[in-house]
Amino acid sequence: MDNLTFRYSVLLVEGLNVTPQSSFPAFILILILYIFIMLSNIGMMIQILVEKSLHQPMYIIFCNLTLNDILGSTVLMPHLLKDILTDPSKRYITYVECVIQAYFTHLNGTASHAVIMIGLSVRLSHCRSVIQNHFCDNASLFKLSCENTVINNVYGLTFAVVLFASSIGSVALTYLRIMMVCFKSKNKANYSKAIKTCSAHLTVYIIMFVSGCVAIFLHRFPVYGETRKLGSVMFHIIPPGLNPIIYGIQAKEIRQKMVKLFRNKVNTK
Repeated sequence: MDNLTFRYSVLLVEGLNVTPQSSFPAFILILILYIFIMLSNIGMMIQILVEKSLHQPMYIIFCNLTLNDILGSTVLMPHLLKDILTDPSKRYITYVECVIQAYFTHLNGTASHAVIMIGLSVRLSHCRSVIQNHFCDNASLFKLSCENTVINNVYGLTFAVVLFASSIGSVALTYLRIMMVCFKSKNKANYSKAIKTCSAHLTVYIIMFVSGCVAIFLHRFPVYGETRKLGSVMFHIIPPGLNPIIYGIQAKEIRQKMVKLFRNKVNTK
């Protein structure tokens, strides 16, 4: 690495393009969403951990999902909230903090290959000091370099394509299996419940998939920078906000425990 790397140890983050008039309402809205995401996910995780009757494989998966949503939201939203109220010319982040944020951003999406992706970017010297995004990710890191980043682009896009293809394939196979079971089942109540749960899950999955694609692939087209940022924000807000509702409220055991807890609190007042 050359001396330019150390010259730009402090970076400037572009952030969201929010007008001064709308910065405070945007801050309040995102703060409310973040609080809801944290309370709902932490609440459901604690409920699963405390209740022995919920120590089953299905609910362990729910617990892992909530932990991942908490991690993903915490990586992005506190820093985003700070930047919204900060003058665009003073939205600084150190290079080390940026690398850590980029690592956990990709870890939230997938644990595999996160180290390789970030390692390929860290090996590069960087001759720029502006993060062309509202948070740090792998593409933002290697854009700091004036070196040849073909390897980073090829690896990143290849991994994204493989990840999305395997995701679509696994979801398609899962839903095909569910449909086969539903058609064979003569219980209309179970069929209706499955359709209701699957439609809600599929809606969240489509939102997450589209926003994820936008955030990754539009990095290669600077003219669509604001659209890319919006897609990334949706990826970190909508699924973590809806997952506790879809999986927690619709799961009978969790719903019953939550209602019982709420009634006990009301009765003690």
